[in-house]
Order: sequence, then structure tokens, then C-alpha cells
Amino acid sequence: MRHVLTSLLALHWALVFALLAFICIDGSRGVSAALGMLGVTTLSPGLADLENAVVVAPLATALMVVAVLFCWAFLETLISTISLDAADSVMRIAFISAFGLLSVILVGGAAQGINGLFMVIAIQMAALLASYVAMLAERRAASPATVPGKGETRAAHVMAKGAAHASLLSRISGRPDTNRKDGR
Repeated sequence: MRHVLTSLLALHWALVFALLAFICIDGSRGVSAALGMLGVTTLSPGLADLENAVVVAPLATALMVVAVLFCWAFLETLISTISLDAADSVMRIAFISAFGLLSVILVGGAAQGINGLFMVIAIQMAALLASYVAMLAERRAASPATVPGKGETRAAHVMAKGAAHASLLSRISGRPDTNRKDGR
């Protein structure tokens, strides 16, 4: 398996977002517990009701959608061994969704007056960015630098064969090679 790091990081982020969605759904703790899992330790006492279904349901759904996207990307990296184009597009969508969701959490938390949320979200976004860069580096390291297409290699092969044949005929006949500038 060539893309071990890509597979493991996709699985990691799928589990992280699924765990956050599961914790968010929990009736006793809800969004405050999910924020605690992210690293927000202090919640202001004057916060709006974070356990309200209007807040919990969309957040849990969005977290689960991102988890499913990362799980899909994980499965694509396992299934597609030859070309990772499908896995790359799903991975890109998953990371964009994760960044978007974290941005929405940051804006919503700032509107609610949650203290310490900016640094926690910044760290999570940095971790997502580092994961994405590591996946791109692994993909670039695993792919050959420049592989000519099938038609290009065929044309080059035919041209080289023709040049070798012409050179061999000129040597056998004793005539000078007409392709060379010095006339040998």
C-alpha cells in the first residue's frame, strides 16, 4: 500500500469529526462538551442555551457530514490503487468542508461570546492544514516525476528505431551518414 499516511490521516479526521458529532448529540452535555473536546475550557456564564436543538442538530449534522466525507476519502484511498484522482477530489472536498465548518463554529462562538475559541480553532485548522500538506507531499513523492503518455513513448520509439536503422545502413554500405553535419 503506497498511501499509508493519507489513509491514516483520513481515518483520523473521520473519527475526530464523528466523535465530535456523537458528543454533540449527547443530551446532557451537548455543544459545550464538544467544545471542551476541542479544547475550550472556559465557557462564559452568560451564554445562550447551547443545548438547544436549534443549535445542536445543525452542528451535529454538519460534523457528521464532514466525518462521512473523510470516511469516503479513506475508502477511496484504499480502493483506488492505480489512480488517486477520485480520492484526491473527495479529500479536497472533505478538507474544504472541515475548514468551512470550523470557520462557522468560530463565527458562531464569537457571536455567543465564548472565550478562548479563536486559539482552539486556529490550532485545529493548523492541524488540518498540516494533514493536507502531508497528504499532498506523500502523493507527490509516490507519483513519478514525468511519465510520458503512451502515444509520446510510441512516437519516440519509432523515431529512435528509424535513426538507428538509417545509421546501420550507412555504416554497412560505407557511405557517409547524411544525417550528420560533419559527414562521417
